[in-house]
Amino acid sequence: MRVAVTGSGGRLGRALVAALEEAPFTGLFGPIAWHRPAFDLDAPEGFAALLDRHRPEVVVHAAAWTDVDGCARDPDLAMARNGAATTRLAEACVARSIDLVVVSTNEVFDGARSDGLGYGVDDPVNPLNAYGRSKLAGEVGSRAAFETGDDASPAGGDTSVAGGGPALGIVRTAWLYGPPGNDFPAKILAAADRARASNEPVRLVADETGSPTYSHDLAEAIVELIGAAQIAGTHHIVNSGQATRAEWARELLRQAGVAVATDDVPASTWPRPSTPPAWAVLEPTPLPGREPLRHWRVALADYLPELMRERTAARAGR
Repeated sequence: MRVAVTGSGGRLGRALVAALEEAPFTGLFGPIAWHRPAFDLDAPEGFAALLDRHRPEVVVHAAAWTDVDGCARDPDLAMARNGAATTRLAEACVARSIDLVVVSTNEVFDGARSDGLGYGVDDPVNPLNAYGRSKLAGEVGSRAAFETGDDASPAGGDTSVAGGGPALGIVRTAWLYGPPGNDFPAKILAAADRARASNEPVRLVADETGSPTYSHDLAEAIVELIGAAQIAGTHHIVNSGQATRAEWARELLRQAGVAVATDDVPASTWPRPSTPPAWAVLEPTPLPGREPLRHWRVALADYLPELMRERTAARAGR
């Protein structure tokens, strides 16, 4: 099976390429890695030619403009990159009978839920910010391209064309972290170093709750969907459990053996252009193997050695 990955140089893209290289169904030549300048969200007119040149059977669309504050400052550009370009890719895929997996986000929900439950695939969407609106536009445009009729809505549904055509999968995730660094765990460790140097506590956001998700685990789950031919539909894929930003950070500091005082604060302590959902928890959908992803604390422990090596290298390079 020929599988192409867009945004192969990014956090999820790298993890997907690595997971697909180990998948038996990709064969000796492995996955097709697409990144800029060959695959450019600002040049969607080139997508069709790229598909014709490489002729994949499945495309996993991990490329996106994920700078949420940048999206808030330039919502038109966000809509062009995450909405219109995704729709253009979907149109090109369906015209060539190519399956497509579109990676989306918890930020299509408003985060106002107060019953303690994660958002399910059929819950109504209502994005608060430009990033969420642009990603939702990509979902809606992709569903329209794959001709899902009444199911061409932001919620779930069968996303294969009537008559056994190509399949569309929407994979929503939340609070993604992993290599190559500059993620939430890396920023927390850097903040802890600064706080210790100034003999001050690390201030941690306590009023945002979400589903921390390790890029390696998300990639493996997407590969599982592809290998089982169960792409179609909407999937919520996150590590098990939930945490506030403060809980996530304290667990990281505990695992890393970093002793530093902490102080819980509201997100409003740092005003920013984009408003994140206060409740960013997704209810995981079943995977083909019926096994949920491991707990986020376990996944974090798996990531920690690489994270600590990067931290040591960064400190040595000062």
